Amino acid sequence: MKIKIALLMGAALIISGLIFAQGPSPVVPMTEKEVVKELKSQGADQLIKDVGARGVDFEMDPDIEKTLRKAKATDAVVLAVKNAGPKARANAKAAGVGLTGPKISAEEGKAFDAIKTELDPDRAIALAEDFAAKFPESAVLSYTYWFEANAYQQKNDPVNVVKYCHKSLALKKDNLMTLLVLTSVEPQPQFLTTRVDKEKVLEEAETASQEALKLIDALKNQPNETDADLAKRKAEYQASVYGSLGMVHLQKAQLGLMGIDKDELVKAEQSYTQAVTLSAHPDARDYFRLGETYRIDGKLDQAIEAFTKAGELGQGTAIKQYSDAAIAELRKAKAAPPAPAEPKKP
Repeated sequence: MKIKIALLMGAALIISGLIFAQGPSPVVPMTEKEVVKELKSQGADQLIKDVGARGVDFEMDPDIEKTLRKAKATDAVVLAVKNAGPKARANAKAAGVGLTGPKISAEEGKAFDAIKTELDPDRAIALAEDFAAKFPESAVLSYTYWFEANAYQQKNDPVNVVKYCHKSLALKKDNLMTLLVLTSVEPQPQFLTTRVDKEKVLEEAETASQEALKLIDALKNQPNETDADLAKRKAEYQASVYGSLGMVHLQKAQLGLMGIDKDELVKAEQSYTQAVTLSAHPDARDYFRLGETYRIDGKLDQAIEAFTKAGELGQGTAIKQYSDAAIAELRKAKAAPPAPAEPKKP
């Protein structure tokens, strides 16, 4: 199951920095030197846990990434550090999972910390279930279920991802991070094939996406955040949601018994266009789906352009291979002679 891994992984790392009210010492973000030193001495797994818990006091840039790579940083380490920076932590706080969390007991805090820092999805699921059994009234139970949904996402289990997203939202309906996970999974073919009520599921995903957009629109400036930075922050969340809406409408367009629903196809084009336009780092999969949408709509030139962009962004992945194959097929179709006209009836 392919969903926006960077966004969700980043949020998971940042939520692990919640500071609860049982009286811990102030958390000091890690410096670049500390990150490099710990990476070399304690390894990637421990560093990922620590930057998730503490954050870092710098933003990732090409020079810092080069330094980390020299210290044998994996892709997961680079992503963890990137998503533990000041801007990413501010984004998570604005989304409702920031560094000043709800009041919970020390016992709950210890159990919740274990879930947040667990890298093995099966173990994380077991810990989350144990937490829910011990603390059924906990103020962080919505986030516990969100972590459990993410663990099932790692296991490519869309049915349980959706199940635990619903559990999370039943406790906190404005949990934006849960809405982002839910909307990214529900309209995907991997989940829809498990359901007979596909139209109902797609309607639910569309409603959840619209709710997420409202929550994003209501986000406020963080301390020292300019209006321009706030706009950029909102745009990245919006891009994710519009990508989900694109899939909703693309699926709806193909559900009809009488052929393609052109109105839904237009909505899919508009949503995917929004997704790739809003993000400073568009998702290759959104471009690929935009290409599919154009292809179905008979817009071959636009489809080739979208598939080309998907291939450029998806270098080294299956998206590149699929995009190249789609482009070759479309160019062949364009080069083929037109079908002979049917003779007129007398």
